[in-house]
Amino acid sequence: MTNQVALITGGASGIGKATALKLAAKGITVVISGRNAERGREAVAAIKAVAANEAVVRFIQTDVTSENEVKSLIGHVVQEFGRLDMAVNNAGISVETTTIPQSESTKFSAMIDTNVLGLYYCMKYELQQMVKQGHGSIVNLASIAGLNGMPWAGTYAATKHAVAGLTKSAALDHATQSIRINGVAPGATKTDIIAAQLDGNDENYNEDVISAMHPMNRLGKPEEIANGIAWLLSDEASFVTGHILNIDGGFQAK
Repeated sequence: MTNQVALITGGASGIGKATALKLAAKGITVVISGRNAERGREAVAAIKAVAANEAVVRFIQTDVTSENEVKSLIGHVVQEFGRLDMAVNNAGISVETTTIPQSESTKFSAMIDTNVLGLYYCMKYELQQMVKQGHGSIVNLASIAGLNGMPWAGTYAATKHAVAGLTKSAALDHATQSIRINGVAPGATKTDIIAAQLDGNDENYNEDVISAMHPMNRLGKPEEIANGIAWLLSDEASFVTGHILNIDGGFQAK
């Protein structure tokens, strides 16, 4: 995996940051993107401090809900490094936990803009470059909510079902072009965002309740999800495409 270039959207925190660290430690040039420039710069410094001294890590501020910004992001990566070997489409939001009749249309629309259209824009321009260069590997972030119904998360689940559909369909489109497209479906993972959500006083939505949904009775760690992403990106998964890898503490086995 050395001497390759990887792009990770939403790479300044959580699973994206853990994946960036994993890849940078392997000698891969890593470009992370996100909306918050200050957080991006801090992530770059943190990744460089832990990864090899010669690690090449960049941050490009990007809002994936803007097709023009996404197109510019891919263009910058290719202009500086000449190619794009790997992409992790990790940028996503979850802004509501409620039933559908109690949900807010504006919040559902925001999740569609980031989780569905944002991922579509990224795949569109990543794949254009990968087709041009004749190879590539993409991993999209789905969710256990993208493979099942999920109480109190119908709108979010709808967006992650779309991620699974985009992943599998694109994998079929490019299966003979040395381009592999897969996804991961993490269980609840203790990122900063989820940790903050679970710190409330909601007896229906706290760490004990969410942990109990998983047979291993705990939340995942960002680095555990990153391990699966790195494998799917690598040549060790050379015969794997169109697959959604469950990294969920046994959730799908129930």
